[in-house]
Amino acid sequence: MLTKQQKTQQIKESKELIKGSKMLIFVDFTGTTVDEIKKLRRALLAIGSKLKVVKKKLLRVALSEDKIDFNPEQFESQVGTIFSSADISEIAGPIYKFSKEAKNKEFKILGGYDLSAKNFIEGEIVKQIGQLPSREILLGQLVGMFAMPIKMFMNVLEQKSKQMVEK
Repeated sequence: MLTKQQKTQQIKESKELIKGSKMLIFVDFTGTTVDEIKKLRRALLAIGSKLKVVKKKLLRVALSEDKIDFNPEQFESQVGTIFSSADISEIAGPIYKFSKEAKNKEFKILGGYDLSAKNFIEGEIVKQIGQLPSREILLGQLVGMFAMPIKMFMNVLEQKSKQMVEK
C-alpha cells in the first residue's frame, strides 16, 4: 500500500509526463514478463516515449487536475500508460509490433487519448494505425505511383523509336 506522500509523488510525476506528451496509449500488460516489458520500454525510449504503470485512480486524479476529462478506471485490467510526445502514427507501430511479438498473447492495446484533440481513441483504431506502413514507405509508394505514368510513356516512346529505326 502506498503512503500519501508516495501517491502525491506519483500524481506529480504523471502530471509532468502528461504536460510533455501529445498522446497517451493505454495497454493491458497482464502476464507479460519483465524482460518483455524492458524490451518495450527500450523501443519506446528510442521514439521519445515512456511506459509507466500508475494506479488508475492516481492517473485519473492527475488527468483531472490537468483538466482532461477522461477516466482510466473504465478499464477492468491492469493498465500501463505510454506517455508520448510523438504523433499516434509514430507510436502505434512499435506498440502493435510488440503486441504481435509478445509471447503472452494477453498483451492488449486498450486505447489512446489524444491530448491535443482531447478525444479517446479505441484500441482497435490504434491497432489499425499501427498496421499502416511508416510515413517514409507511404511517401515512396506515392512517388512510385506518380512516376509510373511517366515511365510507361517513356517506354512507349522508346518502343516507337526502335520501330522507326528498324524501318
